[in-house]
Amino acid sequence: MKELAIAKRYAPILYFDRKEPFFPVRVGVTVLREAGASPSFRRTFPFHDERLDLIVEYAIYWDFDIQHLYELEHVWVYVAKDGSVLDAEASFHGKYFKGLLKDRSNLEDTHVILYSQPGKHAFSPMVELFDLIPDLRTCTDEGAGAAGLIITAPFAGSYETSEHIDQLVRAYLQEFRFQPSMVFERYEIPEEMLVPWEILRQEVPERIRAIVKQLEER
Repeated sequence: MKELAIAKRYAPILYFDRKEPFFPVRVGVTVLREAGASPSFRRTFPFHDERLDLIVEYAIYWDFDIQHLYELEHVWVYVAKDGSVLDAEASFHGKYFKGLLKDRSNLEDTHVILYSQPGKHAFSPMVELFDLIPDLRTCTDEGAGAAGLIITAPFAGSYETSEHIDQLVRAYLQEFRFQPSMVFERYEIPEEMLVPWEILRQEVPERIRAIVKQLEER
C-alpha cells in the first residue's frame, strides 16, 4: 500500500530507557494531504505552508504504560514537496511539542529521532526535558498502576472501565515498577507494526477486552 510505504520512509526512530518494561505493539498510520482534523488526536492541520506536501500521522499504541492499561502517543512528520522532512511534532501527555530541533540535529535522513519518557512514553527531541517532570521517578515506582484502565476520545464508548478493573491493572503494573536509568537505547519501528489507523481503531478495544480477561484469570 502506498501510504504504508510513505509511513515506513518517514517513521520516527525512538529511544527508550534501558529499563523500559513496555514497548509499542501497533502503529496506526494516516497520511494527510489537505487541511482537516486528525482522526485520532484533538487537533487540526491548516496546511498554510506552501512548501508542505503531506503530513504523516503515527498513532503509536502500547497495551500498557507504567500507570495504566491502554496508551496512545503520536508523532507527526511534515513532508515537503521535494520529499524532505519539513518539520515534526510529537505528543506529550495530551499536548504536543516540536519534534524537530531547530538545527535539525535529531534528523537521520528522513527519520526524526525522539526520546520516550521512561514508563510514560511522552516524546521529546531532548532528554533534558524529562528532568523537568516533577514525578519522573515516582510515577514509575510507587505510582505504578495508579490510573487503572483509561479511556480517551478516540475510543469513548467502545469499552468500559470500573473500580474492579482498575484494581486488577494496579496489581499487575506494581509488578513492573522501576527507577529509570536515563540511559536510552535505539528502537526502530518494525515495518509489520504499521497499519492504517482505521485497523488500529478497530483492534484496540478487542485487545483491551482480551487483556482484562487475562488479568481476571490470573
